[in-house]
Amino acid sequence: MIMHETAARRVTTADIARSLGISRATVGFVLNDTPGQTISAGTRDRVLSEAKRLGYRPNGAARALASGHSRVILLVLPDWPLDYSMRANLDEASLALDEAGYSLVTMTPHPGGHAQPLWETLRPDVVMGMMPFTPEQLTQIRDSGVTHVIPETPAGEPNSDEQLGYTGGPRIQVAHLADRGRRRLAFAGSTDPRLRELVEQRRGLTRDSAVDLLGAPLTADQDIDEESVSRVLADWITAGVDGVIAYNDDVAALITGAALRAGVDVPAELAVIGHDDTPLARLFVPALSSVRIDSAGLGRYLAQLALSAALGSPPPAAGPETEAVLVARETT
Repeated sequence: MIMHETAARRVTTADIARSLGISRATVGFVLNDTPGQTISAGTRDRVLSEAKRLGYRPNGAARALASGHSRVILLVLPDWPLDYSMRANLDEASLALDEAGYSLVTMTPHPGGHAQPLWETLRPDVVMGMMPFTPEQLTQIRDSGVTHVIPETPAGEPNSDEQLGYTGGPRIQVAHLADRGRRRLAFAGSTDPRLRELVEQRRGLTRDSAVDLLGAPLTADQDIDEESVSRVLADWITAGVDGVIAYNDDVAALITGAALRAGVDVPAELAVIGHDDTPLARLFVPALSSVRIDSAGLGRYLAQLALSAALGSPPPAAGPETEAVLVARETT
């Protein structure tokens, strides 16, 4: 089958100008909505109608090159699992940016990866990281021509550890179990290597909260997975553990399921509380107590930060709502 050249070729402003018998400059002024031009309403309507009839679509790459703006925000994600909280975060950020006429694109650099970074190919208006960039990454991003980078401070330098996240959850978990009369607490982390930094952050906060609120260290502390949970739980029951602070709801479900299979009464003998308040927490039987965070609010904040950089407007006056909220259910 032979395809005619005209069928495969992109319609250009020159085609519209030739069809209407007017200058290409006039067509460009109309399609780009160029300010300061005295073009009659009739001519404007003719150009727009003819562009639609011919199937004209603006060349985004050319427009970005000419204007210096791609209207693309590149969000660099850590190598974490794309869990419920992260999806809610990204969905809200994408929606807020779309309403402002920007597209959100994400990328995840992998250790030892060979893919060309998207900041070198997309010409994004802003490159934003969920975590501070390394000095090498910052140099690469700026060398590619990107002028707006968030955060600007590399990892390891002052203020670089101010993550866009929440740190109040572990204290709420400990306080809730203490209110339920539990004194011998264990922290259950995840064995997923991609979550190591986050697990260690919550582990440290949990340890500090236990000493602060109970006056004693944790009774037990271990990362678990499907293969180890039954053995670890048996050891904890033998050690007298009566409450478990889980890294997240997935880990809380592992602990609760293993306890029920072992004949341990939840919550009479063992109280369990998760973190993130995912749909799993509500649907699991028994329903999991958890800590709710405003992931959507964080997504909106990310979008506001990116737009303020792209548009040169003042940044958000306040950060995302960081209050973590207790959601008590059947496991405590």
